[in-house]
Amino acid sequence: MFLVFLLLWIVFNGRITVEILLIGILLCAALFAFCCKFMNYSVKRDLKMFRLLPMAIQYILILILEILKANRQVLFFIMTPRYQVEPQLVHFTSDLKSEMAKVILANSITLTPGTITVSLEGSDFYVHCLDREFAEGMEHSVFVELLEKMEAVE
Repeated sequence: MFLVFLLLWIVFNGRITVEILLIGILLCAALFAFCCKFMNYSVKRDLKMFRLLPMAIQYILILILEILKANRQVLFFIMTPRYQVEPQLVHFTSDLKSEMAKVILANSITLTPGTITVSLEGSDFYVHCLDREFAEGMEHSVFVELLEKMEAVE
């Protein structure tokens, strides 16, 4: 993070001189120390985020794919009026440990057409599904598996 601050300092100044570089190093060191002390920043957390980046990109790509698949299915429901949808309220418990992972899962479910996370209480998810087809296998979905892998990264 110190190097990012220093790089931004140099870019915003537009040129490199000895004075600009020395002042930048001092200011960036002070800003880095401030972030570590008061904003709960740590290099360890940065390294963990860097290791999680490939999985996060994979998660986003899978989310986009699932949104497209669900869109196609909802379009089928709309275009086939004789098909009777069977809305369901599904309850499942997740083994995710962190609150962040639970919220990401809840938001991913809500972003996917045909499903809405109604409630998240502890590890209990309540999801309204447009059809029972959307409700099948929700507790062992690809989202849950990838989030569990991400939580296992130290």
